[in-house]
Amino acid sequence: MSSKYLNMKRIGLLLLFISSFAFSQQSSQEYLKSSIPIKEYVKDGITVKSFDFNSFEPYLHQNDETTYVINFWATWCLPCVKELPYFEQLNEKYKGQNVKVILVSLDLPKKVESNLIPFIKKKNLKSEIIHLNDPDANTWIEKVDKSWAGSIPATVIYNKNSRVFAEDSYSSLKELEEELLTIIKK
Repeated sequence: MSSKYLNMKRIGLLLLFISSFAFSQQSSQEYLKSSIPIKEYVKDGITVKSFDFNSFEPYLHQNDETTYVINFWATWCLPCVKELPYFEQLNEKYKGQNVKVILVSLDLPKKVESNLIPFIKKKNLKSEIIHLNDPDANTWIEKVDKSWAGSIPATVIYNKNSRVFAEDSYSSLKELEEELLTIIKK
């Protein structure tokens, strides 16, 4: 074989490798975009996407360069509401640093427009907010984490290297940030 043919073959293989790597990096984000909400609530300039668990589940299994902080909460849960400012501060502090905060509301569907959206507006929440509308919690709770008994607040912090689950509220931004940093450093 000629060296010209071998060089062209190597270049072809290299291009194939690079394109497949680029596709694998993109596919994680595309996977999230393919999660189709079962409903979108729009009120007072605020949009909240509502998912059943199957459509939401991709948010729990991303394999990219981002660290995800996913907090399960509800407007009626006092410990949840008390810790929300820490998630908002974390979101602001790590903006642009491959950290994504997602607040998953477990409010009843009939309360999204009357309670959740006004709460988001009043508290000026900036993190991504998703509504989880799947009444069969006994089926999906253990898919979030096998140790989850189902109480809220509950938080999953993960990246492609590590994962931690906490079924408790955070008492400070410092405590939440320390948990985040243990995942980022792994």
